[in-house]
Amino acid sequence: MIETLLFVAAALAADPAPAPPHTAAAAAPAIASPVADADLREFAAIAGRKVVGRPVGGPFVNADKVLLIARDDKGYPAIAASTGFSARQPLPPPPQGTLAVVRLHQRSETIVPGPTADDLAFVAANRLPLFVIGEWARPAPMWEVAWIDDAVRYRTIGEVGEIGPWRD
Repeated sequence: MIETLLFVAAALAADPAPAPPHTAAAAAPAIASPVADADLREFAAIAGRKVVGRPVGGPFVNADKVLLIARDDKGYPAIAASTGFSARQPLPPPPQGTLAVVRLHQRSETIVPGPTADDLAFVAANRLPLFVIGEWARPAPMWEVAWIDDAVRYRTIGEVGEIGPWRD
């Protein structure tokens, strides 16, 4: 038994394993993709839905909550900023290093619940994934809005992570 462990230790010392690929990716600068990676999508669903129903402080009575998602120094998704933003204004361009944005609407402004025209315009202008969460219902509905094939498209993301088809 001990001889086997010593043999394995000697083999590992002679031929060290290559660095895992996620280490190299974490060291590389963050480049935003027009469609969110699976881990960003899952993080947005969990972090965004945790914020649903919490009050927004500040001067806005009917404020939308906005979360900016980036990667931390280890390469994991993290909330880079959280703020309240007027529901009647389009979002400004996010700061450098933002990989996705989560916007929580307090009330539905469209006839059929889903992303607003401002949400679609934000993605068209910034080519950055936007997750829209509706606070008007429980469980809170969620959509992913992305730039795909030179057009803005969106899809639903279910309560347990099921993904719907892309729609125009």
